[in-house]
Amino acid sequence: MNLRFVEAFYWVATLRSVSRAAEKLFITQSAMSSRIAALEEELGTLLLDRRDKSFRLTIAGARFLTHAQKLLELQRTAKEELSGGNVVGEQVLRVGAIESVMHSWLTDWLSALRKQHEGLAIELTVETTPLLLDHVHRGVVDLVFAAAPASAGNVSSAAMPSMSMVFMGNRETHGARKHSATETAAMDIMTFQRGSQPYIGLIDLLRARGIEGARIHAISSISAMVELVEANFGIATLPKAAATRLAKNRNVRILNSELELPPLTLFASYRADPASIDIPTALALARKCATPATRVTK
Repeated sequence: MNLRFVEAFYWVATLRSVSRAAEKLFITQSAMSSRIAALEEELGTLLLDRRDKSFRLTIAGARFLTHAQKLLELQRTAKEELSGGNVVGEQVLRVGAIESVMHSWLTDWLSALRKQHEGLAIELTVETTPLLLDHVHRGVVDLVFAAAPASAGNVSSAAMPSMSMVFMGNRETHGARKHSATETAAMDIMTFQRGSQPYIGLIDLLRARGIEGARIHAISSISAMVELVEANFGIATLPKAAATRLAKNRNVRILNSELELPPLTLFASYRADPASIDIPTALALARKCATPATRVTK
């Protein structure tokens, strides 16, 4: 049995779409359909119900899906055992992350992951939470770190360590003294796009303190916020881990403020790929990298 045909069926059944499965495996839709047809001919039964445009597995297709997953997992396990755990050029992990993660602990995690899987190829996408959740729903990426969990079928979600948020200011302009809530709110404040957790958290914090009329700017890029802070445009709300890293090389510092920002909650959402690495194990490593007390160094 050709395992490439088995893999084709697995992703068509999992993503419930021939086109999305073809996109994931980097083949044409016609090639995908040919692989499914060849597998059906070998098995002597139809796996997909093609009577109308709606997607349905046949009874045989639903039963074979379990076997397909086991076959692909067995293939991965055999390759790992025979190659000493280093399957060169065979495994790809497509990761998506919000900028807050990218500027905090993602590089530590990717470096540690490559030490465990030297032959692993990484495809990285940095986007906003809504786009990342859409990507994992459609099977464009395997694993995303975002500010909300995915809710689609066949997608698993798990809570990650939350990220402490701080105000970041210009190193030369803002000293080490503690700024009052009124002083902080009187500055131009940059945070993430409207509707995001940091934006809503900042609005709610100011409202709870009875502060009105604050000048809030929605900036979707951390790099842009850093440039603006260095130019004395205002202050920015960032994850503490990101602000700490940036303060080492840029003209910025964490602002000592009476206002305490709510933490950024974070979730990992993923589709398990039986032909690639074990994602729950990779997530355990990500949690270590995301937790300051146990952070894994490069």
